[in-house]
Amino acid sequence: MIKREITKNSKLTVYSINDADLQVVQLLEEAQTAAQRAYCPYSNFQVGAALRLSNGQIVQGNNQENAAYPSGLCAERVAFFAAKSLHPEEEIEMVAIVAKPKTAKSFKLATPCGSCRQVMSEYENQQTKPIRLFLLNEKNEVYESESIDNILPFKFSDKHLKE
Repeated sequence: MIKREITKNSKLTVYSINDADLQVVQLLEEAQTAAQRAYCPYSNFQVGAALRLSNGQIVQGNNQENAAYPSGLCAERVAFFAAKSLHPEEEIEMVAIVAKPKTAKSFKLATPCGSCRQVMSEYENQQTKPIRLFLLNEKNEVYESESIDNILPFKFSDKHLKE
C-alpha cells in the first residue's frame, strides 16, 4: 500500500489593523460593539460578528448563552441567520469576528467553531462569490481569509447529498 499525506492548508494573510482598508476596520469595530453586548453570564467570553452585505448593510450578531448550554448560539450563526432572515436576496461579502474574556481589555484571536464554519460554508456555497473572513488578535493584527473554504478543509456540502 502506498501512503501519501493529504493536506489542505488554511490560506490566511496577517497584517496590522493600521494597514487594513476602511471597510475592514469599520466591520471589525462593528464586531467589537456586538461582542460587548453579548449575553454570556456563564462563560464570560464575549464574541461578536459583523457581516457586510452586498447592499452595504451591516448585520451584527453576538453569542447568546443559556443555562442549558446546548441551547445557546454562537455569534457567527446569530449574524448569518439574521442576515438571511432580514435580507434573503443579499449576498454576504465579508464577516469580521472578535472575541475576548469579559474582563480583558483587548480582543484575542478566536476562530469559529466547527458548527459555525459549516453554517458559513453553506451560505458561501449558495452565493456567486466567496465570503471574506477577518479575525482580530490582541496585538491588533488582522487575520484575513479570502474564503470560508480556507478554514473548513474537506467540507460537507449539498454536493454530497446529490446522486
